[in-house]
Amino acid sequence: MKNIITILNNEKSISAWRIIGKATKTHELFFVHGKLETARVSDTSDKTVTVYVDHDGKTGDSSFNVYRSMTDKEIAEKTVIAAKRAALVFNERYSLPEADSCNEVLRSSSDEFAPAELAKKIADAVFAADDMPCGSINALEVFVYDEEIAVSNSNGVDKKQTRRRVMLEAIPTYTDESGSVEICEIYNFTDFDAKAITEEIKARMLDVKARSEAKKPKTPIKVNVILRPYEIAELMDELCYDINYASVYSHANLHSIGDDLQEGGNGDKLNVTMRSILKGASGSACFDDDGSALKDVKIIDNGVIAGYFGSKRFGDYLKIASPSGNLQCMEVAAGTMDKDNLGEPYIECAFMSALQVDLYKDYIGGEIRLAYYYDGKTVRPITGITMSAKLSDVLKEMRLSKNVGTFGTRTYFGPEKLLMKDVTVL
Repeated sequence: MKNIITILNNEKSISAWRIIGKATKTHELFFVHGKLETARVSDTSDKTVTVYVDHDGKTGDSSFNVYRSMTDKEIAEKTVIAAKRAALVFNERYSLPEADSCNEVLRSSSDEFAPAELAKKIADAVFAADDMPCGSINALEVFVYDEEIAVSNSNGVDKKQTRRRVMLEAIPTYTDESGSVEICEIYNFTDFDAKAITEEIKARMLDVKARSEAKKPKTPIKVNVILRPYEIAELMDELCYDINYASVYSHANLHSIGDDLQEGGNGDKLNVTMRSILKGASGSACFDDDGSALKDVKIIDNGVIAGYFGSKRFGDYLKIASPSGNLQCMEVAAGTMDKDNLGEPYIECAFMSALQVDLYKDYIGGEIRLAYYYDGKTVRPITGITMSAKLSDVLKEMRLSKNVGTFGTRTYFGPEKLLMKDVTVL
């Protein structure tokens, strides 16, 4: 770092610089048919250097990576090339964060275990769910990451944060005389809860069995549709991106502060807060890639756009006095719906190819690969369908569950279910 900083300070053609360093120690386990095939430990470190050049009333930037194998001469040559490229970029002027320092540790319950021990406990919790006749965990991959992220810049920013996060990928499979069906599930989390992992995988084992039995229902039908956390998070991501500083500055936003997303509706009111840190969420951070301290912002209050959020650069463009920083995590408030007032009949989506949301076309929909259809009397698994609805109508009438959670989603904490009324299913 000292050598890189010296090289950057000596290069007169650049106006400012930023260095992002990331060091990661990873413990990885790879299982096939329940057997441990590979155990791997890695220790990686890399740095990304960005140089800024003020010219012609504008600011340009260009980045390059620095590796341990590079010499000082190679770094200096990369710096000169990056400066020349930055001089070809014409962004509006903006400033880097001012002098600040910190050394934060993001604690979680997984910290009490050594990485190898934690990886094994996670694997044991997954395989504890492998007790279904004709079912199996076809493959399992466990990754335990110990990360150190550092940001420095020419204005005196010197920040560091360390955290542990986990990612696991499991492929539950169900095989009978008609063939084999599998699903792939990826989970990201920081806190370790063996019981929660086992219960989650048990539920997915039941889903994959249901997938093998699912049939296409008679369509078209008009019915209530329930989304689960992954799809809820995707919907909220679209709403939040619309009111990011960058979207607002470039006039790409559909909504502005004061707009009512649920005007005229009588569903549960939407309350969304962008947060720097969420318990259990692996997207938590104390600062962003610019080194800006992250500040929580409530962006939707009772269905009304209440604030914007985003990076310092675009905050400066919008004349925001104290930009929030590039927040990643969102907390959505609970609603009023419980298992006794879901509305009948309904379809609960278990797996979708991807939720499709288009704010400008006022559309929400997508292909449903597995769902549970409750017709008022019985529940049966269904497949081979798509749904389509008008987004504005969904937002007005939607219901949110009382139960909230975050398990497996990287940046979301909120209702475990969202009910959309009168959706067209084909």
